[in-house]
Amino acid sequence: MKKFFQQYYSNLFLTNRLFMALGFCIVLFLLKFFFAWLGDIPEIATGTVIILFFTDIFILYRNIEGIEAKRFTSKRLSNGDENPVQIEIKNHYGFGIKARVIDEVPFQFQLRDKDFKLHLKPAEIKSIHYNLRPTKRGEYDFGFIRTYIGSPLGLINRRYNFDGSKILPVFPSFINLGQYELMAVSRYLTEFGIKKIRKIGQSSEFDQIKNYVGGDDIRTINWKATARKGGLMVNTYTDEKSQNIYCVIDKSRVMRMPFEGLSLLDYAINATVALSKVAMLKEDKAGLITIAENIGSVVPADRKASQLGTIMNVLYKEKTRYLESNLEALYSAVRSVVKQRGLLVFFTNFESLSALQRQLPYLKRIARYHLLVVVFFENTELKELSTEPAKNVEGIYHKTIAEKFIYEKKLMVKELNKNGILAILTPPQKLTVNVINQYLALKAQQRI
Repeated sequence: MKKFFQQYYSNLFLTNRLFMALGFCIVLFLLKFFFAWLGDIPEIATGTVIILFFTDIFILYRNIEGIEAKRFTSKRLSNGDENPVQIEIKNHYGFGIKARVIDEVPFQFQLRDKDFKLHLKPAEIKSIHYNLRPTKRGEYDFGFIRTYIGSPLGLINRRYNFDGSKILPVFPSFINLGQYELMAVSRYLTEFGIKKIRKIGQSSEFDQIKNYVGGDDIRTINWKATARKGGLMVNTYTDEKSQNIYCVIDKSRVMRMPFEGLSLLDYAINATVALSKVAMLKEDKAGLITIAENIGSVVPADRKASQLGTIMNVLYKEKTRYLESNLEALYSAVRSVVKQRGLLVFFTNFESLSALQRQLPYLKRIARYHLLVVVFFENTELKELSTEPAKNVEGIYHKTIAEKFIYEKKLMVKELNKNGILAILTPPQKLTVNVINQYLALKAQQRI
């Protein structure tokens, strides 16, 4: 009995059209007191509304599976990206219906506007498309697809509930990985924001001997092979492979700062996934180290097929901490884990020159044994503030302080470069492209 009640009565909703019809009947009864010639018209109208009401119930509930709705998403969502969601609705009724579809998206989005209205002919299938942009990693719980159906009479709506409680994980950004793969192999890198790098010299890894063609470097001519073949032959070389590329992610409180909904840690994680993918395409080994007050996760560098999945599964669970990073522990971990010279890309943030100077001795030690690139972030809000015209004395004060902080960031880059450490100062939005840009430049210059 309870199931019967839930299936029929709890999913039945009265519409405005029914209330308007009943209101019209009430007006007729009131007018009858003043106009006797109305006679039985109010009773006939009321009876007609009641008959139509039960007729509407009958035609909507006689078909148990009147409609069908499904939600189509990927098995996991990509953090910081627009993830497509599709809802497909099919009408099994023998007449056209009006449908109102409400998708209960996870509470993390704080959205109440996924409310769609459409008309479906008999046996017609329609699709609803929209995008969701998550800004935090973790589990996202989708609720029901609430579908309210009305017949041509339109006196009641019947509610259907589909696809309840579907949990999807939100992983570090992976939607644009295909684009970054193309960036790693394409000759037209400027279309993606990657600068064209002119190679100087060649690496020491020999590839093959081939016939000379116009444009080949004459310094690579192999004179012995030329004498044997009777035509110019040149040596060709490939980039050195199997280099260790480690992404080191700072999880301390400095990485909690938000930009466009994402924290700096999430930007760093997304860039790490993309850089690891590009490095493995270049046949280098990708690894990962996370650091806060203690060493976090360590993934030894490798280029096996499952390496990227391993890195993404580790990064999926990472969260920011509340203490400062212990770079002394990082130095010890690097010395014990990274046995041969490689590239270390350290994602962190410094808001003052004194903060950098506290950590500089440990960075210099690491740079003795590895090629170290320190990546930290521009404060884009301060940059916008510094470009706005000041309207009063307080505005001049704010603008001056903003320019001071911006100048300090530039001094940090010079301080790092002075100590033999490469530095990237980047807006969070351009982090991934700038880091891949630097990696490809270092490969082209044969510094790794």
